[in-house]
Amino acid sequence: MDRLRAMQVFVRIVDGGSLSAAARSLGVTLPAVVRTLAALERHLGARLLNRTTRRIGLTDAGQEYHLRARQLLGDLDEAELAASSARKKPAGTLAITAPVLYGRLRIVPLLAQFRRRFPAVALRLLLVDRNVNLIEEGIDVAIRIGHLADSSLVAVRLGTVRRVLHASPAYLKARGTPAHPRELEQHDCLALTALGGADSWQFRDNGRAFAAKVRPAVVSNNADAVIALAEGGLGIGIALSYQVERQLARRKLRLVLEDFEPEPLPVSALYPHGRLLPAKVREFVSLVQARLL
Repeated sequence: MDRLRAMQVFVRIVDGGSLSAAARSLGVTLPAVVRTLAALERHLGARLLNRTTRRIGLTDAGQEYHLRARQLLGDLDEAELAASSARKKPAGTLAITAPVLYGRLRIVPLLAQFRRRFPAVALRLLLVDRNVNLIEEGIDVAIRIGHLADSSLVAVRLGTVRRVLHASPAYLKARGTPAHPRELEQHDCLALTALGGADSWQFRDNGRAFAAKVRPAVVSNNADAVIALAEGGLGIGIALSYQVERQLARRKLRLVLEDFEPEPLPVSALYPHGRLLPAKVREFVSLVQARLL
């Protein structure tokens, strides 16, 4: 058994979600993939996958083997990059993750430009509103919003986004427009858990940060829900600036208390630390930095 080939096949099965997907990506037959997996499990003396007619799942041994196999294959790719022109010319597959809406509005429009410039690079895009483990999930570049925890990842600043308050014209006409954050206690507020506490929001006044009490009419973990409720006239909502761009352009919402907005949140590109940065990662980060800064 070719152990390296078996390892590659196993990683493709897990990444593709099925044996047939692995066969298609590798350009081999399904029976060949089945035989390779069976030989690998016999060699290891452990079952790596739980298989049903509809899905596959990793066993505990499979999870550990997948993590270590991906790391080993990544090290091998890096070694080959050092000895080939691939380090200078982007090639292979670039895996990117970003928050759902930010990814759709800011990152997706750049992908066509990147592909036109580097047609030898295939793209894998994962849009999720959670912090993905880059190593475990095989991600090359992560786009993150907010202050970053210390880690071994390399961070490149791409820009910032604002934290804004918004309300419908109908609500402001009926209830009045607050002139200072202290007046929010007299309003129905629509809180978003990702942007702070339900009972107080952060602001700046003459350069100094302070918290203002709010009266939450609704608390949600979903920005779309908060924005929709604000459009419906239920109160003053909080969001990130890019999340309400379309509503502001259509005059469905208006910004409130702009002069008191807190410090904007940084947007960063993160990638695993490596002595040799693949050209595909270097060129993608350079592109998004140039367009978003």
